[in-house]
Amino acid sequence: QMRDAQKELLPGFHPFEWHPPLKNVSTSCDVGIINGLSGWTSSVDDAPADTITRRFRYDVALVSALKDLEEDIMDGLRENGMEDSACTSGFRVMIKESCDGMGDVSEKHGGGPAVPEKAVRFSFTIMSVSVLADGKEKEVTIFTEPKPNSELSCKPLCLMFVDESDHETLTAILWPIVAERKAVKESRLILFIGGLARSFRFHFKGTGYDTKIVREMKGLEASESTYVCTLRDSVQMRGPQNMVLHSITSKREESMDRYAIGRTNPFSVSLCDLRDRVKGISAKPFIETHPTLDALHYDIGNATEFYKIFQDEIGEVFQRPNPSREERRSWRAALDKQLRNKMKLNPVMRMNGNYARKLMTQEAMEAVCELVPSEERREALRELMRLYLQMKPVWRATCPAKECPDQLCRYSFNSQRFADLLSSTFKYRYNGKITNYLRKTLAHVPEIIERDGSIGAWASRRSESPNKLFRRLRAM
Repeated sequence: QMRDAQKELLPGFHPFEWHPPLKNVSTSCDVGIINGLSGWTSSVDDAPADTITRRFRYDVALVSALKDLEEDIMDGLRENGMEDSACTSGFRVMIKESCDGMGDVSEKHGGGPAVPEKAVRFSFTIMSVSVLADGKEKEVTIFTEPKPNSELSCKPLCLMFVDESDHETLTAILWPIVAERKAVKESRLILFIGGLARSFRFHFKGTGYDTKIVREMKGLEASESTYVCTLRDSVQMRGPQNMVLHSITSKREESMDRYAIGRTNPFSVSLCDLRDRVKGISAKPFIETHPTLDALHYDIGNATEFYKIFQDEIGEVFQRPNPSREERRSWRAALDKQLRNKMKLNPVMRMNGNYARKLMTQEAMEAVCELVPSEERREALRELMRLYLQMKPVWRATCPAKECPDQLCRYSFNSQRFADLLSSTFKYRYNGKITNYLRKTLAHVPEIIERDGSIGAWASRRSESPNKLFRRLRAM
């Protein structure tokens, strides 16, 4: 019984067709789990792929995900007073794509095959389904995913044992997925929902990528590069002078052009000039990513920065610019001890989400202030944290316009005030440079919310949740 139930739930069970048929994709509907290396044409000089990968065909997986939502779609039509027989075409499905490396997935005690100890998972979530009924001018949303970051709504498409920084293997395995997605965008799906054949079009937003994968997908240099931002061509030196007002300028076509210029150097310029011309693009961009921010990594990046500010303030670096290593170590030890005693926060090797959440609170701030000698600096730190906590709900919320409208309205004002504080009171640290995350937090949040309606819902937090699932599968 379980096996039969599973057959219905896994991709490859439901019949469907595409109009026009998908380019270079077989028309069979009953394709389940396939080897992700199938269709890999290896030439003589290619090294054989040293990886195991399994995936679904993109179109089959989309059909299965839609059939899962069949009842929700029918309920949505009823609730909006639409005749179910009148709505057979004009459906639009919004898909969020995500891809995340899963670090160390080695078997702790198992006799499985020897494979690289890192995995990457590519998945998608159906964010919304809307319909434009015949003769109507306005599109009606009949389904919105209530929990866009839950592992239940996030459907796996491809699992591979590969290190996310192995650009060649990663791109080789994801190429067929990119090709299938391109074919899907140019066609319409005909699928039986609620007993009637209905036609669906798909729109994709690749927003579930953290900064590292975005750089990988767009062919950007590593994150320590002078080109700090994945959203626009900003260079470290120019960051703080203009911390607040930016618009997102990074486009895929432009990246492709730059890649070509970097490869061929048509104007025969020197290496330095060439690098400036291509703005940090050093490999071929191969997946369209939808430029957005990623709430989880924002919290982590900004908490790391605050952690460093706290140390500087304990040692009053604003008065003596070049402290010795020993002094720095002693400040860090004092900070860790205080946080452990007052907040039950044990020091971590690498900042993680839970530590970041606890560190970025008013009470942690008070604990730190006990170690800061001057009252004036304590006030400045409190103000910095107060502004940060005002801004934070805006990029964490699934729907900021409903959940925290006041903070959303005041965001630009708060971020301006925050930037002024950094460039005046904390000038010793931010004179002429600023970290990537702080800059994006200040500069791009309102604009992205205006465009997508939310950052929390579209960000890559959800690709962290399936790691647990993957480990369980691996254990079985």
